[in-house]
Amino acid sequence: MEDEELERLKKRRMLELQRKRLQAPPPEKEKPVSAEELLGKFFYDRAWEVYRAAKAQYPTVMDKIEKALVDSIKAGKIKQKISGEDLVNFFDQVGLTVRLETKITYKEHGELKTLEQKLKERK
Repeated sequence: MEDEELERLKKRRMLELQRKRLQAPPPEKEKPVSAEELLGKFFYDRAWEVYRAAKAQYPTVMDKIEKALVDSIKAGKIKQKISGEDLVNFFDQVGLTVRLETKITYKEHGELKTLEQKLKERK
């Protein structure tokens, strides 16, 4: 008698577990992280400015460099944050001279002006 009751309890418990498993939502798969999202976690300071300038000046090479950077981050080879200066030095080491837009500003009568504006005012 006890064996029959024990078997019934086991069957009931198994059915409950099966129902719960069928009702539970499937486990979510990790969505792939885009290169920009991954790099965004490591870039700081002026890194994006340098990166975008390099991408505009060397689009084909930068696709390969981007993939190498992402692969290195995923593999754990790169663990620290990357600044704009770090990127400029890296690009120099691989032979890419990245030109950045440079502005010289100064303060005159409490107003910030560019050197270009000052020269136009002199004329």
